[in-house]
Amino acid sequence: MVAASGSQTVGANGPLAGVRIVEFAGIGPGPFACMMLADMGAEVVTLDRVGAARNLKGIAARGRKWVDVDLKDDKSKGDVIELLGTADVLIEGFRPGVMERLGLGPDVILNRNPRIVYGRMTGWGQHGPLANAAGHDINYISITGALAAIGTRERPIPPLNLVGDFGGGALYLIVGVLAALMEAKTSGRGQVVDAAMCDGAASLMTMFFDMSATGDWVEGREQNMLDGGAHFYGVFECACGNFVSIGSIEPQFYALLRQHAGLLDPDFDAQMDAAAWPKLKQRLAAVFKSKTREEWCKIMEGTDICFAPVLTMTEASRHEHMVSREVFLLRHGILQPAPAPRFSRTPSMARDPEELSLAAIMGSWKNCQ
Repeated sequence: MVAASGSQTVGANGPLAGVRIVEFAGIGPGPFACMMLADMGAEVVTLDRVGAARNLKGIAARGRKWVDVDLKDDKSKGDVIELLGTADVLIEGFRPGVMERLGLGPDVILNRNPRIVYGRMTGWGQHGPLANAAGHDINYISITGALAAIGTRERPIPPLNLVGDFGGGALYLIVGVLAALMEAKTSGRGQVVDAAMCDGAASLMTMFFDMSATGDWVEGREQNMLDGGAHFYGVFECACGNFVSIGSIEPQFYALLRQHAGLLDPDFDAQMDAAAWPKLKQRLAAVFKSKTREEWCKIMEGTDICFAPVLTMTEASRHEHMVSREVFLLRHGILQPAPAPRFSRTPSMARDPEELSLAAIMGSWKNCQ
């Protein structure tokens, strides 16, 4: 883990230096996407309500220029439209129709700035029977098949907000925005990017739909190789109460698992016999329960078993591999993941936010034209 001084200010850096993004403040995937874009050098101006509470030391707030605006005031809204006339990207995460009612819908903004990429982040998408219904990450992944496939035999278990908000939402928004920016360089025309979490989460399930089509996946938790059903791919409790994970799929890796765990019984020869998995998993669980996590790390970590300890967030920041790669940093005393991915020539940077006036931003952007 490395410490960040907290004194870095917003400036040109990273592969997206020179890209101007206007974000309408929201929660969840939109701010996370803008954090990543800002880390990669984009100049992100976040428009927030006058008097809105915000934590500029928060992780997702890094790298922004924050501006208070009153979109109910015609003068203020006119200034926002003028600012968007010189922007490359607009990102908003409201329910369908909200931006149109504010007079800031795609037709208005693209008419003013034909090159702008208009990124829309929602859960259900811009159309469909559920488009205007309230929802959260757990609901968006429920209708994709993702949530039903994750958990124990007894019930699905929400995989935090990783599949909907951030994997299926923010990252697909980023991919769409960057693709539309590249196309606009050739065509000179922007477009709307409709990034819906239900779309992205369904897309993330591609491999499992493929496996289902070939008969390599059954619809039922803990019955497949990758969902905790197999004894050689899963999480096991240790004597200390902590856990370890193994993913010994390939024959050579499975052989190493058997060697290091002392699985000499011929019953373990039936690696790919799904009918044998429950019994073998129970026996392997007893083996892992015989030693502490630390002891298993000394035996297996760094080998080709495909092994890792299951760490808490705090423990992860102290693991020697994560420390050596500087995966985490401290900013304003807050532990947080460092920017990712990494670039060899134009490195990303976790930069401090700034609070500015709309007039200052407009003046700055006009001077750079």
